[in-house]
Amino acid sequence: MFGSTKPAQGGPKERAKVGREVAARLDANPNAQAAMVGAARGYYYLDFLDATDCQILIDLIDADRRPSTVLSDRAEQDDYGFRTSDSCDLDRWAPDVERIDTRIAALLGIEPRKGETIQGQRYAPGQQFRAHHDYFHETQKYWEDMKKAGGQRTWTAMIYLNDVEEGGATWFPQAGLRVAPRRGLLLAWDNMDADGKPNPLTLHEGMPVVKGVKYIVTKWFRERDWLTH
Repeated sequence: MFGSTKPAQGGPKERAKVGREVAARLDANPNAQAAMVGAARGYYYLDFLDATDCQILIDLIDADRRPSTVLSDRAEQDDYGFRTSDSCDLDRWAPDVERIDTRIAALLGIEPRKGETIQGQRYAPGQQFRAHHDYFHETQKYWEDMKKAGGQRTWTAMIYLNDVEEGGATWFPQAGLRVAPRRGLLLAWDNMDADGKPNPLTLHEGMPVVKGVKYIVTKWFRERDWLTH
């Protein structure tokens, strides 16, 4: 189901290897389609989750959501309006969550222990997440802590849990990709470039919702084990 069980040490060479392996796996999957050819590795998968699973996750988000936060040393990212959604960390070992978590890891072929806990997010009208990268900026103070907790983020998998009446697209301005919310759609991308270094072309934003409410879940994978027990 997954790739090699040999523990990865991380670093650019290992990240590049993981990027190639995951891309090859998705290229071979008839349900996965390339989404960011040339600029960065990205794929989408229609109807990855059915309506029942989407509603289960929506209910879990609504039951435990809180104002979203940002990991950054940059003062401008603390300003009101940079990330205005609500978020929650789903219970990783709850049966429904664990089942979906395992499916995401299996799709990418990455060991589950390298995956962070799935985060749920809710965007009401006017809420947004301005342009940012999912990878960690290694010049910032938080990087020392992140190195100890699995290291750099490699792949991101995001699933839209509902259709949105207007707005709420995910926009990659430098990669030329804009994805409108669609229930069950999974979008996955490699945060590293072909050399295993952070890829600035993966800059993306959650555009403001205009009408309706947007629900998504996001799962990030690390270069080394994130789970330690």
